Amino acid sequence: MKHELISELFDKFESSRYETEEVEYWSARDLQVIFNYSDWRNLVKVIEKAKQACKNAGEDIGDHFVDITKMVSIGSGSEREVEDYALTRYACYLTAQNGDSAKSEIAFAQTYFAVQTRKQEIIEARLLETERVLAREKLMKSEKKLSGIIYERGVDDKGFAIIRSKGDRALFGGYNTSDMKTKLGVPAKRPLADFLPTLTIKAKDFATELTSHNVIDKDLQGEKSIEKEHIDNNLEVRNILIKRGVKPENLSTEEDLQKIKRKLDSDEKKY
Repeated sequence: MKHELISELFDKFESSRYETEEVEYWSARDLQVIFNYSDWRNLVKVIEKAKQACKNAGEDIGDHFVDITKMVSIGSGSEREVEDYALTRYACYLTAQNGDSAKSEIAFAQTYFAVQTRKQEIIEARLLETERVLAREKLMKSEKKLSGIIYERGVDDKGFAIIRSKGDRALFGGYNTSDMKTKLGVPAKRPLADFLPTLTIKAKDFATELTSHNVIDKDLQGEKSIEKEHIDNNLEVRNILIKRGVKPENLSTEEDLQKIKRKLDSDEKKY
């Protein structure tokens, strides 16, 4: 494919992109022209195949293929309403994949939307990794805060470790910190939270913040009273998760956060 044609098609796809409420989409009627389909019905057949591919991939068709209408000129300044589809980037990719790749326009679209979709996936994955790192850093701050509060109330580092482990036992349905490390295959000398999913990290953080607040608010003193408070708070957080169908002890581990941090830092330097 000649460079001039590639440049022309790239500009066409970029300029035909719409955006509403931060959601980008393409008009199937516009793509009909770009894809060089003279008959709308032929493109509709391709879109129907793309819808089935979307369904087979476990995606909601309605999230990617939206029925809309479009006003088109019929001459003499008159217009009429015709059926159209608003297609997400993923829908465009599937449509191109099910089109006639003998057409140079379709062949280009297959690569264009595949690359662009992959870029979006990379961005989304990075955002999720960043969110998990930030959640872990927040938990560390919350635990340091709680440690400082209870130290002034007669609880040393050993006592704090016991309180935290019993809080985990309440959150994880009977598994203490050591049990959870064994269950999830986490190295004994590594923090459990470095391998937990974002939801669980945030659950632990919420329970910890509740304990810090209530220790001060209730003026709790000594290890036993603070331990009970922390257990109660973790049980309450667990109950919320259970009601929403989530058992934190059954959630899978995720990649070591230390590795995630190193990768993000490395990417940052490259950028």
